[in-house]
Amino acid sequence: MTRVAAVDCGTNSIRLLVADCDPATGELIELDRRMTVVRLGQGVDRTGRLAPEALERTFAACREYAAVIKELGAERVRFVATSASRDAENRDDFVRGVLDILGVEPEVISGDQEAEFSFTGATRELTGHTHLERPFLVVDIGGGSTEFVVGEEHVRAARSVDVGCVRMTERHLVVDGQVTDPPTAEQVAAMRADIEAALDLAGLTVPLDEARTLVGLAGSVTTVAAIALDLAEYDSSAIHHSRIPYERVREISERMLTSTHAERAAIPVMHPGRVDVIGAGALVLLAIMERTGAAEVVVSEHDILDGIAWSAA
Repeated sequence: MTRVAAVDCGTNSIRLLVADCDPATGELIELDRRMTVVRLGQGVDRTGRLAPEALERTFAACREYAAVIKELGAERVRFVATSASRDAENRDDFVRGVLDILGVEPEVISGDQEAEFSFTGATRELTGHTHLERPFLVVDIGGGSTEFVVGEEHVRAARSVDVGCVRMTERHLVVDGQVTDPPTAEQVAAMRADIEAALDLAGLTVPLDEARTLVGLAGSVTTVAAIALDLAEYDSSAIHHSRIPYERVREISERMLTSTHAERAAIPVMHPGRVDVIGAGALVLLAIMERTGAAEVVVSEHDILDGIAWSAA
């Protein structure tokens, strides 16, 4: 086992994972996982510079993370940052601050590296599951986009398309600033057509029909899984590696798109920020399953952060 620390610093948040990794068995034992909203990208588009207060918030989180890393005795640390944090005029202030606090320099990774880390994070623990056929298709359904990555042990092809739960909701379900509650059949049909066009686009790069195991990441997928499992409260350990059949995804998608805001909000595992966008997110997942012919989706709570940890190990 190698004890590693992975840090993923984005425009809005910074995340830490400290874990014991065994590359021989694919076992990852999580010791600490946390997230802090630091808004590092505050005003950077307008000024071209990282704001002093944004830097200080980020450095404060780094100091907290450094204490955790030291306490848990991580042997290796890897810090990955978005390109925005390095393209600013005063990027040297950021790099120097992180180096002083954590002893490592922030790395900007390419889109290919990002896809590899996400794929590894989601699938590395699945390598011992001989009943799961390869290639894997990993889908990360985010707010603005969905990433598709296909591969066996490593990435064979990857593509990002602009269909996410927030983007689809805002594009198709918002009228006069309000989310239609519930949406009309015409709105759902228009959204479905948009998703299908995006799947056509993704299919030009990623061989969707070759996938044998569908692995789903991010909040839309984990929320659908939590509802399918009829959990009284969100339980990451129960959701991680759960296998949700197509029929359950179809039922939940239809339910989310025909219920009211109040009915969705009353679901015990529903995060308040997901009430209005879960219908779109569930529909994206359903469309992917229908396009690929997947009988089930294997749900993973592990993502790019876990991939960074594996790369450090």
